[in-house]
Amino acid sequence: MIPIPGVKKKKIGVFGLGVSGLAACEALAASGAQVFAWDENRAAREKTANTEYRAEHPKEWPWGELDALVLSPGVPLTHPRPHPIARKARAEKVELIGDVELFACALAASETSPRPRVVAVTGSNGKSTTTALIGHILREAGFDVSVGGNIGKPALALEPPSPGRVYVLELSSFQLDLTRSLRADVAAMLNIAPDHIDRHGDLAGYLAAKRRIFLNQQAEDTAIVGVDDAWAQGICAALCREGGRRVIPVSAEGALGRGVFALKGKLFCNLDGKTGEAGDIAHVAALKGAHNWQNAAAALAAATALGVAPAVAVRAMERFEGLPHRLEVVGRIGRVLYVNDSKATNADAAARALKTYRDIFWIAGGRPKEGGVASLRPLMDRVRGAYLIGEAAPLFEEQLAGAVPCAQCGDLPAALARASRDAAQSGLDAPVVLLAPACASYDQYANFEKRGEEFRRLVLAAARAAGEAA
Repeated sequence: MIPIPGVKKKKIGVFGLGVSGLAACEALAASGAQVFAWDENRAAREKTANTEYRAEHPKEWPWGELDALVLSPGVPLTHPRPHPIARKARAEKVELIGDVELFACALAASETSPRPRVVAVTGSNGKSTTTALIGHILREAGFDVSVGGNIGKPALALEPPSPGRVYVLELSSFQLDLTRSLRADVAAMLNIAPDHIDRHGDLAGYLAAKRRIFLNQQAEDTAIVGVDDAWAQGICAALCREGGRRVIPVSAEGALGRGVFALKGKLFCNLDGKTGEAGDIAHVAALKGAHNWQNAAAALAAATALGVAPAVAVRAMERFEGLPHRLEVVGRIGRVLYVNDSKATNADAAARALKTYRDIFWIAGGRPKEGGVASLRPLMDRVRGAYLIGEAAPLFEEQLAGAVPCAQCGDLPAALARASRDAAQSGLDAPVVLLAPACASYDQYANFEKRGEEFRRLVLAAARAAGEAA
């Protein structure tokens, strides 16, 4: 747990009691603050029953005495409309912050020497894999590493500052919106695809939130920016013009005159005017596909910024096991390969999965994001059939009409059964049943993890029934 200085005897509200909210309550209470907590979900409130921050309705809070309100990242701050608790805080002139802001304040006040360093990672897609990969490389290189934020442990639940420790944090746009004082020694923005527009109002609002990861950087700090999309290219160019930090572009789509890039799975560095090959990761199962090569290029740039030799970083990548629900190979039944990419919650992420395989029997759908899957039509030559589920199914069939055969399946078990049958009967040498929903999960599942876990469970059950080891 991260101790938070300067909060003793202060009165602080915490709204939203998910994992990050509970961690904030615990850290604040342990640091001497008087905590007022609430969540609109009864089950979440019950988790505070035997604590000193037992939940009580915000109507009972001493609003005139509150020093700050720690808001869950999931609570709308401005769009599509401010949550009532955000409006109340603003009306009472109570500062709105997030748990990462508390983490930043704690680190800034730490007297640990040498001070801990922070690697922060954001992007529309790939940030969890990149965060985990950076943590893995640094551990293999002998660093004392704590990984968390939007992945694994909340920031405030990480180990307290110690000399030389490196914190590697995944940060979402929601978290960045509530953070103002974090200084990242290394900040990486992987890519930008239109996402969460409902929460940020428009693309400009989303870009502004993502760009906050570079706030407070100084001349000795490093900004890493993927340049394989036009929006991120613009941010990279703006950072270069501004100066005040070292900027490293990364790409998986072509050679760069300066930066780190991947060509067909080979990683190259050009950080001192001379291009050198760092190594080949094309054979690494957990880093399959061009999108993962971009993730690896960003991880390599981050590791080298902290002093890790490129060859050492690439050797560590070869031992990286990957994360569940991100192009996770669940197994094979007969000739059919089953791949779980439940984390592909938007069209851009699904495109990355579709580009990785051929002869795909694609399971897609859920709660649609803006634009649906119309942008994926050019990739349908890789797809043998689309098996559609959830709220998005009618829209997706309309958007894919004429490009690929579509089947309305309703739910995941039905879609998997039909896709499996068609793949097995296709006569193809290497058919792939791919779950890459291009949608949020909330119409049928609590989160993308639950959706991916059901896919995995169903595939493993089918493998057992077929007498095969998936």
